Amino acid sequence: MALTREQYDDIMRGYMQKQNRRHQLRAQRREEVYAKIPEFRELSEQVPDIAVGYLYSRLGEKAGNKSASPAFVRPELEKIAARKKRLLLSHGFPEDYLDAPCDCPLCGDTGFVDGRKCRCFRQKEIEILYSHSHLQELVKEQNFDLLSESYYEGEDLVRFRKACGACRRMAAEFDEVYRNLYLYGTVGTGKSFLSVCIARELLESGHSVLYFSAAALFDRLSMYSFDPKVREELRSFTSDLYGCDLLIIDDLGTELTSQFISAQLFTCLNERHLSRKSTVISTNLSLKEMQARYSDRVFSRITNDYDLYKLTGNDIRVLKRRLRSAPGTAGPALPGR
Repeated sequence: MALTREQYDDIMRGYMQKQNRRHQLRAQRREEVYAKIPEFRELSEQVPDIAVGYLYSRLGEKAGNKSASPAFVRPELEKIAARKKRLLLSHGFPEDYLDAPCDCPLCGDTGFVDGRKCRCFRQKEIEILYSHSHLQELVKEQNFDLLSESYYEGEDLVRFRKACGACRRMAAEFDEVYRNLYLYGTVGTGKSFLSVCIARELLESGHSVLYFSAAALFDRLSMYSFDPKVREELRSFTSDLYGCDLLIIDDLGTELTSQFISAQLFTCLNERHLSRKSTVISTNLSLKEMQARYSDRVFSRITNDYDLYKLTGNDIRVLKRRLRSAPGTAGPALPGR
């Protein structure tokens, strides 16, 4: 599965609009600074003259002109830059005020780094191609700030805190530490909610995230694998599946399991592990049930390469319904599962 030309052009138009807004903001800020600090304008106007003089010296057109020599130009430009920073600070501006920030510092809002699609571009592709996953809608409503411990107690609370801490660490240390998480336990205890919280943090930091329910994931793999007319789409899909920064497989075990599904699951987990791409799996299956349902290779991969966190307690979705049905009753925000 690949973008259509129209979809690609839409993404590129978005980048052009960001660049234009950034240029306009920089121009507005520059005029603001010039109006307030005339000396800043004078210093800025000296830079092109110095650069042109240096260029002439390289071309041999001003031989012997010490003011155009490299030994003079670099220190002079550095002095001007330092003076401009001091002027900004002394007049109440941040020293980087004229450097309008990019949405993506990796590519400067161009969509490409060293000729390759930036991860922000990849995420835009994912959002278009897999819009049925509704991840963008989920992250609007589910985040770490909405987590509440009020519906856990005893050992359930201890487990929730451990799982929550692991999810926060994964999001915070994502670029430094390779981790995979396996969240399992009873129904409605916050597993899916926690996985979406991680997704939200990573999306905000420019990473590519692919989110699937297990049933939807394996339905798609089955459709592509058994139809020779869409083999190219299978290659494109598995490239996204194995290559995105974070893959979330929700509700593992709700799909109709078969040898094909088990083999596909192992291949996915193995390919991502070999590429050091992180995966989060949530399931209501116990470890014993997971071992019985899937191959020994899948069980070994998960138990050896994933941090396992069990969540237990009451079904929070049931508690939500009870709170909504009780007139005048309001409680703290609840994890979704």
